[in-house]
Amino acid sequence: MSAPRLPREFFTRPTLEVAKDLLGKYLVHEEHGQRLCGMIVETEAYVGREDAASHSYGGRRTGRNEIEYGPGGHVYIYLVYGLHWQLNFVTSVANEPECVLIRALEPVEGVAKMKTYRHTDDPAKLTNGPGKLCQALHLNKSFNGYDLCDKKAKFFVEDRGIEVAAEAVKRGPRIGIDYAGPRWSKIDWRFWIKDNPYVSK
Repeated sequence: MSAPRLPREFFTRPTLEVAKDLLGKYLVHEEHGQRLCGMIVETEAYVGREDAASHSYGGRRTGRNEIEYGPGGHVYIYLVYGLHWQLNFVTSVANEPECVLIRALEPVEGVAKMKTYRHTDDPAKLTNGPGKLCQALHLNKSFNGYDLCDKKAKFFVEDRGIEVAAEAVKRGPRIGIDYAGPRWSKIDWRFWIKDNPYVSK
């Protein structure tokens, strides 16, 4: 199935808007003639310099997070605990280091290959977490800096015309960021589709 890809203009908008509007969009990785694809069902927003949970808090700029300072529409991917890749989409305009973490997908295409790679027969456990979805879609450090908006890209986001109703979008605190302090660990910048069984646990 082919559908329009999200353009640069989608990602260069305010980060909270992008985080909500990514729900219902389809993340696609074309690999060896096969499409691995899932619908985005959960995201988290990180708003850069002012956000104590962000890698760019206070204007921090390192080799790891340099890609965040570029224009929206690029991939920022990094390893946590030495085990799990975390997929983020850079948002906003250049020199505004903001991003959206993709927390969960609903598997749609290439599910059999995802199962083999993840060593599970339960579709609900394939992509219901940021580390799981990276493993299922075969994503790693080589994707850091990848341009999702390149017309020849093999990794991109499709808009299949699915509109997630406002009442179906839930929001709450982000996960695993207690280090950011009481304000930033409780702010409701995590978004997910209500009652979707593929949302992270």
